[in-house]
Amino acid sequence: MTTLAPLLPASPFPPRHASEKEYAAFVLKHHGSLGSQNYYLQIRREFVEAYPDLTTWFAAPLAERVGRLRRHPRSQLIGRVSYRARPYLFFLALRGYATFDWEWLIGISNIHIWEMLPFANHSLDMEQLVEEAVRLGYNRLSSSQDLCWTVSRICLHTGQWQTEALTEAACDELATAVRTFGERDDIAYFHGSAEEYQRRARKSYLTALHRLKVVLYHRGQATTEPWKVMPKYAAQSPGAPRMLTMIDRYLTARSITSRPATITRLEVSFRRFMQWLSQAYPQIDTFAEITREHLLEFAAWLSSWKGIHSGLPLSVLTIRGNLSALSVFFRDTANWEWEDVPGRPLLGAGDWPKLPERVPRYVPEDELSRLMIAIRSLPCPYQRAALLIARWSGARRDEIRRLALDCLDSYPDGTPRLRIPAGKTKQERMIPLHEEAAAAIREIRALRGTGDRGLRDSQAGVETRYLFLHLGRLYSPYYLFEQSLQQACEAAGLLDGQGRHTIHAHRFRHTVGTQLAERGATLHTIMKVLGHSSVSMTLVYAQISDREVLKDYQVVLGPGATVAGPFAETLKSGELPAAAVDWLKSNWLKTELELGRCLRLPQEGPCECDLYLTCAKFVTTPAYAPRLRRRLRLERELIEDAQARGWQREVERHQCTVQRIEQLLIGLNEPLDGPEAIE
Repeated sequence: MTTLAPLLPASPFPPRHASEKEYAAFVLKHHGSLGSQNYYLQIRREFVEAYPDLTTWFAAPLAERVGRLRRHPRSQLIGRVSYRARPYLFFLALRGYATFDWEWLIGISNIHIWEMLPFANHSLDMEQLVEEAVRLGYNRLSSSQDLCWTVSRICLHTGQWQTEALTEAACDELATAVRTFGERDDIAYFHGSAEEYQRRARKSYLTALHRLKVVLYHRGQATTEPWKVMPKYAAQSPGAPRMLTMIDRYLTARSITSRPATITRLEVSFRRFMQWLSQAYPQIDTFAEITREHLLEFAAWLSSWKGIHSGLPLSVLTIRGNLSALSVFFRDTANWEWEDVPGRPLLGAGDWPKLPERVPRYVPEDELSRLMIAIRSLPCPYQRAALLIARWSGARRDEIRRLALDCLDSYPDGTPRLRIPAGKTKQERMIPLHEEAAAAIREIRALRGTGDRGLRDSQAGVETRYLFLHLGRLYSPYYLFEQSLQQACEAAGLLDGQGRHTIHAHRFRHTVGTQLAERGATLHTIMKVLGHSSVSMTLVYAQISDREVLKDYQVVLGPGATVAGPFAETLKSGELPAAAVDWLKSNWLKTELELGRCLRLPQEGPCECDLYLTCAKFVTTPAYAPRLRRRLRLERELIEDAQARGWQREVERHQCTVQRIEQLLIGLNEPLDGPEAIE
């Protein structure tokens, strides 16, 4: 049987026995009866007789020291003396006579020391640790179990019995020992099987250690932020060692200036390329041998590749991303003059698949109203707040997730104002916020406790107390957006044929941009709200809501619309009667306008040449009343002149203008007769 050498106890002194008199006094004080005292003293005598030198017990095989094994019934203890002597061993640790190695502490299933602490003059305040975990959002019962499991073992190993002495290093040591213990050949004797131990280690032991580290971080006793370490996306990429080393070197260089998500996408692109290369050209062992033809073959292979999870061909966007990553890699390494690379760019933008210029997928009004009812009914206030902020601010998912606890204030008039953290464009911004989203933020503030410590922001690099914090760390984007939208879309009946939600969080961003454009917001305002870095990004929303296009369409193709008047087709076809032609000839000079002439047939009625008087954006005030009266007088004079000349159409046209000016003056509560402007 192969076993790993036990880790040495932390105490600098060799372990030693306590006297029988000292132990007897402790037992009597603890249990309060002579019968119990005689029982525990007998157990101690048996253990001391078996191991008069305590160091020989530490040198014994682990199975003997643990005593009771999983594959042995209770009546067949392989190390009966050691198993029965555990209370005495715990007493030695409490009095400082011994500390224990990680292997023994992991090999035994239960440690009962908490009722012994008061009688050993130790004040390990576990209740305080549990309360701090509860304030961070953890369950009280599971926190008590997890913290007792970890703290008891750390204290028995280090010999330190104060919560202030718990360290991050001790947690990391225990985590390493938990992982190493699973490599033992005799693991089945202690935990049933290697598979069972791996499940228990991941689900219970390492989770309990993570919880303790979270509490220690927010107590100020740990420096490492409590991020859960997730498994790698996939196994190590296949390929030649020199090429893999080059990839690692490149990713390290790019990680200085690129976001973690960018590095992850680069890793996936390299992994696909190396997978193809190891199959198509296994003899290639350096990037210097890669040619443009190889990359074009890889591009063709990507077009036929299907996703592992979806089973569908890769999208054009994914293929373009993979080729772009390789193109930038060869360009960068050429500029940096690295060895073992071609030393020149091998692909250009013209080699990538063309992307269609899609219109942003905003949420239609009818679907939006149904969805908002479902969002307001979500039971989790954090999910509800995240979606309401997305709906009313247009912020990106990561920006919402990283909102600070003090992100909300107000303008001088009381309108809520949201400070959105630096994100994709590396710039913070302040925007107005709808009261519904502001109320959701205030609700989260009321739920948040005061026992947490800030986390270092991934973009700004400053310690930040986040709004969406749970269990001492940030909520995941999946929980805040994907899971909540799935639930809301189910309630609103917005699912596709496979039962998946059809509305994603980013569509709220497109909805805000589209609504701002449709309701007359300037490009600068849309850029400011959405955090765009270029006008071209914002112009997309202006194109969606182009009012001139709508106006022209309604005039030409809308219900009841005609093309340039009711007799336009007659004009175009040249089928004018002789009387109409004679009328046009005689009235050509009489219908001259400011920038041309109006060619209207008698059947079309008079021309309203002053179109701005009826424009939806035309606004006037009482200050313009003198000018309106002056224009009214001039129009009346023109009517008299036209009547004298017999120009009936001119009379009708000027009468239309007179009626409009009179309406404007009445609307301003101004008299029709009064002071007039001089010019």
